[in-house]
Amino acid sequence: MADDLSAVAHFLYETGTLKQARRTGWWMAGVRDPESVADHSWRTSLIASVIAKLEGTDPARAAFLAVWHDSQESRTGDVNHLGKKYSSGADPREVTADQTAGMPEVLAETVRELVGEYEAKETAEAICARDADKLECMLQGIEYRAQGYENAQRWIDNSRGRLVTETACRLADELLSQGPLDWLRKALGEAKG
Repeated sequence: MADDLSAVAHFLYETGTLKQARRTGWWMAGVRDPESVADHSWRTSLIASVIAKLEGTDPARAAFLAVWHDSQESRTGDVNHLGKKYSSGADPREVTADQTAGMPEVLAETVRELVGEYEAKETAEAICARDADKLECMLQGIEYRAQGYENAQRWIDNSRGRLVTETACRLADELLSQGPLDWLRKALGEAKG
């Protein structure tokens, strides 16, 4: 390969920091060791593919958008909603352009387009990916509430209220009707359904 991959290698190390970067909003709910940005992005991508498929759009594209939706946080950190009130906030598109500088253009352009599409909120896949982001937060809140973090209810309610697609709304209602370990009980034959 003729292209210099040193910038790509730097980026891969950089994004690895997202495995240690904690989602800071949960600290306000009393969660001492919240999930990482990488944890959140992984499940968001799975949810995006589910929502998109059931909405009749491209599940691979929606998941691809979701994979990249928080990649800028390796530079900006996870700024929660309260923090955003006091900071001007970096434009994810600008951060991405800086992150991809020096990469082979075919790769840099693809990443910039993905982040731009997600931020523009116009395509069906971007809408599904954005709903997946909110639904994952709601799901995480349900799991934290089950662990005794009652203050997570605020995140559950806010996330549910911001969903757009019919599938995400229906899935949210189903998640709210179940407990986090109902799947295990069913798999073990302990519960009907």
